[in-house]
Amino acid sequence: MDYPQARRLDLVEQVHGTEVADPYRWLEDPGSAETAAWSATQDELARRLLDGLPGREGLRARLGELLAAGLASVPEVRGRRAFFTRRGPGQEHAVLLVREGDTERVLIDPSTLSDDDTVTLDGWVPSVEGDRLAYWLSQGGDEEASLSVMDVASGEVIDGPIDRTRYCPLAWLPGGERFCYGRRLPPDAVPQDEDRFHRRLWLHRIGDDPDGDELVFGEGRDKTEYHSVEISHEGRWLVIGAALGTAPRNDLYVADLAGDLVLRPVQEGLDASTYGQVAHDGRLYLRTNLGAARFRVVVADPARPEPLGWRDLVPEGETVIEDFAVTGDALLVAGTRHAVGRVSVHDLADGAVRAEVELPGLGSVRGVTARPDGGDEAWIGWTDFTTPPRVYRYAVGSGTLELWMDAPGRVEAKGVVARQESYRSADGTEVRMFVLHREGLAADGGRPTILYGYGGFNIALTPEYSASILAWVERGGVYAIANLRGGSEEGEAWHRAGGAAPGGAGLDLAAAARHRRRLQRRPAGGRRPDPAPGAVRGGGVQRAAAGHGPLRALRPRRDLERRVRARRRPDRVRLALCLLAVPPRHHGQRLPGGAVQRVRVRHEGRPAPRPQALRRPAVGDHLVPAGDPAARGPGGARCPLGQPHRRPGGRHLELPGGSARSRARLRRRAGITPSNFR
Repeated sequence: MDYPQARRLDLVEQVHGTEVADPYRWLEDPGSAETAAWSATQDELARRLLDGLPGREGLRARLGELLAAGLASVPEVRGRRAFFTRRGPGQEHAVLLVREGDTERVLIDPSTLSDDDTVTLDGWVPSVEGDRLAYWLSQGGDEEASLSVMDVASGEVIDGPIDRTRYCPLAWLPGGERFCYGRRLPPDAVPQDEDRFHRRLWLHRIGDDPDGDELVFGEGRDKTEYHSVEISHEGRWLVIGAALGTAPRNDLYVADLAGDLVLRPVQEGLDASTYGQVAHDGRLYLRTNLGAARFRVVVADPARPEPLGWRDLVPEGETVIEDFAVTGDALLVAGTRHAVGRVSVHDLADGAVRAEVELPGLGSVRGVTARPDGGDEAWIGWTDFTTPPRVYRYAVGSGTLELWMDAPGRVEAKGVVARQESYRSADGTEVRMFVLHREGLAADGGRPTILYGYGGFNIALTPEYSASILAWVERGGVYAIANLRGGSEEGEAWHRAGGAAPGGAGLDLAAAARHRRRLQRRPAGGRRPDPAPGAVRGGGVQRAAAGHGPLRALRPRRDLERRVRARRRPDRVRLALCLLAVPPRHHGQRLPGGAVQRVRVRHEGRPAPRPQALRRPAVGDHLVPAGDPAARGPGGARCPLGQPHRRPGGRHLELPGGSARSRARLRRRAGITPSNFR
């Protein structure tokens, strides 16, 4: 195959004391004639190859059918209104709708907000009464969300946009006139290159200039903090969370807005993740992994919220608790057992199990919600490998589960079977994987197999609908998903084991490949019959995952984090990652056999977690009313509240494989040792 020639520049620059060659910088100018000509030649080469593949049109048509299934989200119910998103066939973005009785209407359709379909709805929060809606929009994929407010009845925008609200929370006060929200400081108020940090919580009144909003929380704290905020439905209790970057730990505080306004720590400076809310019965409900790697649900008096006053309502068990919802007299707990979703119903008084919700099978719970003021019903989101995201309504009193909303363009998968297997990693740890194959075809190692794993950032790989996976399996391929250490499939200990165990996730993935290869069998009588056009050909697990050596290309991230913590050298760390990602010796060359050809790397625009010994609010700190001179006192945290969630991002990096010697040389060049990120 003759690839188009790319002109090489003799360009070498000094970057943080390191010489970096950049011979193809001219390709970074998409408007140049030379770049356009080179890209057109590349496209022509790809078209000649791809258009000649047998079965391509059939695959294209089937992928179109499967992708058109769409989705439906779990509703947020306020009063007589239910707010939810839904994406149907042919829609690029999910649409936000409101249902009142049997009537539905569109509130926000992002595709109608621009000619090029590049406006995205990044989040939304309805008011307590359901008559107003706060929402975030981004332009052109920049994720620089701006906050606006809509009157739900008329659809009129009554406030905003407010800028600098990317990755920021919001909670309404009763009445729909005020809300507490997150916003970054303006660029001219922070040091150079720190305009993406320095978040604060503010109190805003509808129609006021946001630059005059009252400061609630965040002054004097770490610049990398992210916040969460909850206000109880009657407006009395304010719950604030603060976490450094993406660290799996946080501080949590509660203030009585109708009482003394004291900022009381729920937990502070602890290596634990704890979040929660004050429910309609006036109790503080917390999901925490303090002393419970798989999490537990505890209750406390919000006036005395410290851990000594916690009482277990749902103690730690085999289920990894992910979410909960409080109804009138029950607690619904959603979680996973070995990465399979489940929901249990507990008594509010003592936590006793009342029932297990009979969910459809091997799938995932995509959230559970209930009315803020109680009620007898809850809504459960659900998906599995062959079912697009749908929503069930659960009646607590009768224990009945009924379909509330299905994906609008659902397509039946053709004979796809999903099951769960377990295998042993090199150190003897039991690891589980999901295996998908076509009904009637053996899912042994002789079938062409894609093996996928993640093993990092506390991300769980649970069953979910995927058009590309289904298209692969329907044509005779096998798709295996390994639940590697480093994810959250078995709780926080499993997450941290991804970095603590020698080899961690890399060992688990290599063991998964060996496990699949051991299952390889040839049919009686010799070779398999020739597949039909468009069917998956070949056999065995891909070499990229079969050998442990190439997997070391995945490993420098934990040491990157350590360097950021120890040396505060983020620029050098970024340079090291770039040197690892694109080694000059591979420019214009075929990667060696066994190399990891493509690796997904989640990038959320957030700094690496790094604990620092900074002053934090302590027991006895006061949240004082706006304008009170005490607000300026030493160590005082302001709170103008006198009376009474999270958006993703992503990118891809191409990581090299090659020999062990070349990888070691590359790591030495970047100053990085091979260890896993946890």
